[in-house]
Amino acid sequence: MSKAVFAIAAHPDDIELMMGGTFLLLARAGYEPHYMTLANGSCGSAEHGPAETAAIRARESREAAKALGAAYHEPLVDDLMIYYTPELAARLCAIVRRINPEIMLLPSPQDYMEDHTNTSRLAVTAAFCRGMPNFAAIPPTQAVAGEVALYHAMPWGLRDQLCNEIRPDFVVDVSSVIEQKRQALACHRSQKQWLDKSQGVDSYLAAMMEMAAKVGKKYGPFKYAEGWRRHLPLGFCAENFDPLTIALGGLVKNSRKGRKSNG
Repeated sequence: MSKAVFAIAAHPDDIELMMGGTFLLLARAGYEPHYMTLANGSCGSAEHGPAETAAIRARESREAAKALGAAYHEPLVDDLMIYYTPELAARLCAIVRRINPEIMLLPSPQDYMEDHTNTSRLAVTAAFCRGMPNFAAIPPTQAVAGEVALYHAMPWGLRDQLCNEIRPDFVVDVSSVIEQKRQALACHRSQKQWLDKSQGVDSYLAAMMEMAAKVGKKYGPFKYAEGWRRHLPLGFCAENFDPLTIALGGLVKNSRKGRKSNG
């Protein structure tokens, strides 16, 4: 079975916004890519009801996953229903066990809204419990062995919920795949149209490009970059297990002075 990378985010378009470039590069490096948002995007419209909005956003997410070359996994809940509950952790654990990824790309533990932070917590728990036979996944799914490395993306706006700057441990040069990342984000046409009405034409795509350029300039120097923080390895993998850095090699730059690389 090929090595897998599992990108998990809260809402349709979150993967493309903050993780898409690194996700693409890992697929190029030989990882089998898997794509999932916990919520279905049901609140992402001012014109359509929740069921119709969720259906629209599901079509767009499948198209975006295809543009990224990734296997698509269905959402589990409506928007704003991502809570840290035993049931949701057990349902997500079943998916993690089936994929058995070597790398997981996750939201920041600090972000401007609870759907994002709760997704981060749930994904960490699901990964932690993947190998515990006594943890009952929903549906029942056999526990798996092997190491997994968890990496947290930057929050939207690059700040936490208290306006503090979040500094990445390292950045990935995504300049070579920025156009493919942009095309995947453009699949979410309903969000682009909604935001363009209030913020100006192409504001949605422009904001992503500007943030990638800001990360690249501040922590690179790269034209476009995505920032990451590595989750503590305890309970997940060996201290020196850092497959993302190994896979992407020269595209990775440590951005914390005085901090040793694990690569």
